[in-house]
Amino acid sequence: MAAAGNPPIQLTELLNLQSLGVQQSSITFTNVTCESGKYICVRETTPQNQLVIIDTASPSAPEKRPIKADSAIMNPNSKIMALKAAVPGVTGDNLQIFNLDTKAKLKSVQFAENVVFWKWITGTKLGLVTAAAVYHWDMEGSSDPVKVFDRAANLEQTQIISYRVDPTEKWCVLVGIAPGAPERPQLVKGFMQLYSVEQSRSQALEAHAAAFTTLQLGGKSAPVISFAQKTLAGGAVVSKLHVIELGQPGQTSLKKSAELFFPPEFADDFPVSMQISDKYGLVYVITKLGLLFVYDLESATAVYRTRISSDPIFLAAPAPATGGFAAINRRGQVLMGSVSADALVPFVSQQLQNLDLAMALARRGNLPGAEGLVVQQFQRLYGAGQYKEAAELAAESPQGVLRTAETIESFKRVPAAPGQTSPLLVYFGTILTKSSLNPLESVELGRLVIQQNKKQLLDNWWKEGKLAASEELGDLFKGASDWDTAQAIYQQAGASGKVVEALAAKGDFDQLAQYTRSSGASPDYLFLLQRLCMDNPDAAVNLAKMVAKQPGPPLDLNTMADLFLQRNMVREATAFLLDVLQDNDPKNAVLQTKLLEINLVTNPQVADAILANGTLTHYDRPRVAQLCEKAGLYMRALQHYTDLSDIKRVIVNTHAIDPQALVEYFGTLSAEWALECLKVLLETNMQQNLQIVVNVAKEYTEQLTAEKIIELLESHKSYHGLYFYLGANIAFSENPEVHYKYIEAAAKTGQLKEVERVTRESNFYPPERVKTFLMEANLPDARPLINVCDRFDMVPDLTLYLFQKNMFRYIEGYVQKVNPQKAPQVVGALLDAEAEDGFINNLILSVRSLIPVEALVEEVEKRNKLKMLNPFLEQLVSEGSKDPQVHNALGKIIIDTNNNPEHFLTTNPYYDSLVVGKFAEKRDPSLACVAYKRGQCDEALVECTNKNAMFKLQARYIVERSDSDLWLSVLVDENKFRRQLIDQVVSTALPECKNPESVSVAVKAFMQADLQAELIELLEKIVLNNSSFSNNHNLQNLLIITAIKADKTRVKDYIHRLDNFDGPAVGEIAVGYELFEEAFEIYKKFGLRQQAIKVVLDHMEDLNRAHEFATKVDEPSVWSELANSYLDHAQVSDAIAAYLRAADTSKYNEVIAKANEAGQHDDLAKYLLMVRKKVKDPKVDTELVYAYAKNKDLGPLEEFITGSHLANLQAVGDRCFEEGLYDAARIIYTRIPNYGRLASTLVRLHQFQAAVDAARKANSPRTWKEVAYACVEEGEFKLAQLCGLNIIINADDLMEVSDFYQTRGHYEELITLLESGIGLERAHMGIFTELGVLYAKYRPERLMEHLKLFSTRLNVPQLIRVCEELELWKELTFLYVAYDEYDNALGVMITHSPLAWEHVQFKDVAVKVKAADTLYKGISFYLEEHPDLLNDLLKVVEARVDHSRVVDIMRRAGQLPLVKDYLLSVQKNNLSAVNEAVNELLIEEEDFQGLRDSITTYDNFDQLTLAAKLEKHELMEFRRIASFIYKRNLKWRKAVALAKTDKLYKDAMETAAQSSDREIAEDLLRYFVEEGQRECFAACLYTCYDLIKPDVALEVAWTNGLMDAIMPFLIQTLKDYTGKVDTLMHERREAQEARKSEEEKAKEQEQAANAYLHLNSYLALPAPGQDGGQAGYGGAPSYSMPPQF
Repeated sequence: MAAAGNPPIQLTELLNLQSLGVQQSSITFTNVTCESGKYICVRETTPQNQLVIIDTASPSAPEKRPIKADSAIMNPNSKIMALKAAVPGVTGDNLQIFNLDTKAKLKSVQFAENVVFWKWITGTKLGLVTAAAVYHWDMEGSSDPVKVFDRAANLEQTQIISYRVDPTEKWCVLVGIAPGAPERPQLVKGFMQLYSVEQSRSQALEAHAAAFTTLQLGGKSAPVISFAQKTLAGGAVVSKLHVIELGQPGQTSLKKSAELFFPPEFADDFPVSMQISDKYGLVYVITKLGLLFVYDLESATAVYRTRISSDPIFLAAPAPATGGFAAINRRGQVLMGSVSADALVPFVSQQLQNLDLAMALARRGNLPGAEGLVVQQFQRLYGAGQYKEAAELAAESPQGVLRTAETIESFKRVPAAPGQTSPLLVYFGTILTKSSLNPLESVELGRLVIQQNKKQLLDNWWKEGKLAASEELGDLFKGASDWDTAQAIYQQAGASGKVVEALAAKGDFDQLAQYTRSSGASPDYLFLLQRLCMDNPDAAVNLAKMVAKQPGPPLDLNTMADLFLQRNMVREATAFLLDVLQDNDPKNAVLQTKLLEINLVTNPQVADAILANGTLTHYDRPRVAQLCEKAGLYMRALQHYTDLSDIKRVIVNTHAIDPQALVEYFGTLSAEWALECLKVLLETNMQQNLQIVVNVAKEYTEQLTAEKIIELLESHKSYHGLYFYLGANIAFSENPEVHYKYIEAAAKTGQLKEVERVTRESNFYPPERVKTFLMEANLPDARPLINVCDRFDMVPDLTLYLFQKNMFRYIEGYVQKVNPQKAPQVVGALLDAEAEDGFINNLILSVRSLIPVEALVEEVEKRNKLKMLNPFLEQLVSEGSKDPQVHNALGKIIIDTNNNPEHFLTTNPYYDSLVVGKFAEKRDPSLACVAYKRGQCDEALVECTNKNAMFKLQARYIVERSDSDLWLSVLVDENKFRRQLIDQVVSTALPECKNPESVSVAVKAFMQADLQAELIELLEKIVLNNSSFSNNHNLQNLLIITAIKADKTRVKDYIHRLDNFDGPAVGEIAVGYELFEEAFEIYKKFGLRQQAIKVVLDHMEDLNRAHEFATKVDEPSVWSELANSYLDHAQVSDAIAAYLRAADTSKYNEVIAKANEAGQHDDLAKYLLMVRKKVKDPKVDTELVYAYAKNKDLGPLEEFITGSHLANLQAVGDRCFEEGLYDAARIIYTRIPNYGRLASTLVRLHQFQAAVDAARKANSPRTWKEVAYACVEEGEFKLAQLCGLNIIINADDLMEVSDFYQTRGHYEELITLLESGIGLERAHMGIFTELGVLYAKYRPERLMEHLKLFSTRLNVPQLIRVCEELELWKELTFLYVAYDEYDNALGVMITHSPLAWEHVQFKDVAVKVKAADTLYKGISFYLEEHPDLLNDLLKVVEARVDHSRVVDIMRRAGQLPLVKDYLLSVQKNNLSAVNEAVNELLIEEEDFQGLRDSITTYDNFDQLTLAAKLEKHELMEFRRIASFIYKRNLKWRKAVALAKTDKLYKDAMETAAQSSDREIAEDLLRYFVEEGQRECFAACLYTCYDLIKPDVALEVAWTNGLMDAIMPFLIQTLKDYTGKVDTLMHERREAQEARKSEEEKAKEQEQAANAYLHLNSYLALPAPGQDGGQAGYGGAPSYSMPPQF
């Protein structure tokens, strides 16, 4: 009952766009798009262009993107956005599609036409509507928009508001609206174009909204269109909803229509959107003014109507997830409407009294509320024998209310009619065709299928998800030996024990382990293991492994291992233990030992492999070591023994140990133990074990140290061992001892080639020891000794040893083949050994050019036998040798013998001058200088000449050399001979020099050495003394510049004496050295007047002298320089005069700036007039206008700006305005014209009327505000109002104007302004709202009228806050009502009732409040303040309140009688509290008839309590009512007793008869006898005829003498018995005849019956994967049944 009172449509405000920062001006049809209830896209244009994307799933975090576009729409399914924008200069629109998640452009196109409307018609396709046609554009692929159809003529001059395509894309509908007809312009027209893609044909209709869907009609899926229209026909408005099946004419079956009932106040309202809920089969029609119509799609039956928004709705979209819709109104509310699942069906069944529609909605949407109806219908069909229909009803019952065990049992009890399918199979078939079975149905069907040996059907149904998992269903598959499916069903059903059993039976232990871990199942693993050990040992091992891996294993590992070993399953036990022990847990040490023991005894190879794996480390190592030794696994034994004696005992068995493994084993021993073991091996069998010892030594040299290994081998005199060991180690060792020992071992073992190789290649042996050893060894081959001595520079020792041993062949071979470079040392050693000269010369000549001559000469020269080499050297020269060393030696011999050395020194080109010069310097310095000069040995020559005081030779050489570096080296301060050298250069070397380059280098050297005085002396010598360099331009420049730098007193003299110098350059240098007079003279001498005056101006800073000089020369360039200087010194007038004489306009910008700073605009105007004759620059004209303005020459100013010019009048005007030159600014702004600034200027001039006229022309909000505010300040309120009307139409400026007026106290004027403003065409909500605020503050008596007139145009929340602050309660109540805040409105009327309460309004609000507590507060309020109107209120809110709670309120207040009318009106709901309250009132009023009617009609109350209360009432009628209540509650004895007490014998007899209790009737009969009521006795026999036994009645009557009274009873009894006997005899005869007839027909029917049974033995269920055809069950055709198998 409660659900029936709730609205069937739930409406919630999902979000508010304004609360998310979206401006009110952007909430329009053109700026807001919503393709589904998922995304909302808002295009904002102020204050900046951006897109606001709102995900309704998380509306608090809108995404804002700075995108400029004309339109943007989000994809209804994914985060893909389409953008449309017009490109300047390009025809049509540019369309782009972006994926916002991947930030990628998916597609774009420059469309040739302008798109006036677009929409996502599918998840991947856009519909584009242009002025002439409709296109489709698929975002997948690369195709451009494709034209679908042309727009119909009826859509011309319309605004397109909707375009849709049906799911098959075969039908399209385009909807547009246009202004209404002239006779009713407020009613907007709607036009629709329906287009068939297959037929390429359009149909024009009148409609405002349309939508497509698909329905199942006639067993097939058919496209359906629904559209809503509101048209003006014959002066009357026709509003209809149409639902029509689309298709070929004559082939459609659905065509419905229904009225759309618009209330009178919505006469001009019209549909703006239609959404179809496929989930519930409902049509939502939404109108502009916020009405919602809900219709059933299939029947076009009206379901519900309400108003969902007080603000206009301009956009709606489907919400498929909820089966509802989303709508957006002008206030920015996003409203979500959806079906109230609990309320829809009760609403339709109870409020609309449409049971068929309620049933259809319940089935279609699987909705609650129709359970009672479904059960009743099922019982009716079942009782009528319509089992097939009952089965279909049960299968399709909403929420499966009839899909129970009782229903299945009921169908089981019904036998199948011949030739028809049993109802049970119809039931199952219907469910399988449309959905899936529940667990109970799955088991029942499974049993039937298994019995019929049709398990394949079950397999297919399970794969298709038609069966629900349960343990019983899994048992069915297990019984059919299908363990895979059984396991899947058990697992899905959560039957863990059965899952484990199935996995174990399959042997899938990995999955079993995974399952037990995830599910926590604990099966009997011991039993499973024992069984598998007998049946499948491998599976037993796998299971044991799985069990062991479980946390806290259910079975002990040792137990499982013993389980295998008890059956002598060593292999399986080993496999199990290897798996469980792989984590090497110390807790499993015993198991590790057991594993190794059993394998060492039975299969040592397996044990060896286990030990080799190295995964086990916690077993009993000594025990395992002993077993390994016994098993012959000596290597494993060694690895496990820890005592040295044990190791020595085992290690000698090298014949049974892998050598490589033994070598590796030594790595585990300490160095001491390893050496002991090696010693044992050598002592036991050196020949056999030497190789092992050597290998160990090689491998562990670092640990054992080479010294100890060598010592060990030497102690056993094993030189071969040493040789092999050191030979392997020598390549990696840097130990000299190792290398020496290796050489020694190799020599002692006769490995001379190895000795030769090592001595040649090794870098680490001790050469001295090796040399000594080799000499002592006296080897027949001297090559090792040669290698050592040659490499380590012991050639003299080698030569002496070989010479003494007479090994001359090795000496010659060493010199000639090994190292000819060491021949000088060999020669020296032979000379020291006093060898024969002939042998030495022959040795030298044998190598000739290969011998290093320098070293040879040095060796021979040290021994004073240089002449001995003369033949050798002469021979080399004759052979053409150019080796400097050869010629150096030859030169030394010539100089030493004084054999014409000058000739050799000057003519020989090959000797080294420095070497020979050094040799000759001690003998003759002049010969040394010759050699040095020839080789340009500068330092050596300078040093030699300095040492020998040969300065003239040095000066001439340096000048001739012309080397700047050499000059610098000799002219440094540190050279103590510098003065002597300079004197020789100045006096001798330079005067003799005729080479200009040499002179130049010398001069530069003096300059670089900073020898200024010496340089002047030098230059005067060259330039002033009539030398060949006197007129040299560079030297003259240098002389003057040097004088400027070093001796300023000589400069003027040089200026006058020299004529060939660079005047400008020298002048600049003179200025740099502050010789301004000299510079001035230089410039004058060379005619450089501009430079000359610059010197005077810039350096002498003598303006008078400069003016005098300028006047004298009278050149423009000079005047310009002077003007510039005047300008720099801020002498603007003089500067302008000079510029005028120079006619110079180059610096007019600086002149303008300086003149403006100095305020000399008169001179500036003259100058600018001259400048603009030469320069066409807007700045010149601009500054000229400004100069006129500053001079207040308004006449010339006006004349100039009216002529041709380039002046920037706007800039000049602004400058004049800012500087207060308003008259000039007025002239300029008028000329431009700039009405905004002109208005500002006129305001400053107090010309307000003219300012208003200018503002009207400017039409700028800023200008209007400026003029308005100025007029307000001056009291010109009429003019201010004219301005204000143009300001307040902009919502952003309204509050500023209001604040301005209010802060100055001009309230009346502001109200007058806004009252005028609301009549404007562009009046907006802000004006109405602000006027309301002002009324509230200053004229509250006018507020209510304002609210009533303009409630739809107000910002209600703002006014609500104002009225709350100002305590305007009546107005606040009105606003809350207008804003649909009915709870708050009611609260205000209750709290402030003296001012806010009004009964009619209170009732209207009460029926709309949402919070029940608020409603009960209102009831309590009426109870306290207006009890006389309480019943009226309760009648209004009857459907909204909990009547029991109302009764409780009244009862606690003691005012139940006050609401009797209300209680009687709601008693129809049969509520306990209401019934008891009404009954209580009737008892108090002693209205027994009313009480009887109440308890008879409404039985929901505590009947026994009421009866107990009434049986004590003083009025008999109430006691009769108590008896009546007892009868209704089967309290027969109490009812009879109460009737007997009041002597209401008739009531007592009727009660006894109704009780059907024989004992009560007989007791009453005896009571009448006891009371002597003879007539009552007879009447009781008649009334209770069926209850009183004849023998009892006869006994009572006979014993009490009442035989006459009983006689009628006896007669009737005898008649009844006689009739029954006759009937029985007749039935017996008929039965006998029927039996004979049946026996005759039995044989005929037997065959047909058997045939039916044969057919019925096969299940007639739908095959998996088929959707049901037209063949019936059991082979007989049937309506809409699946085919038989």
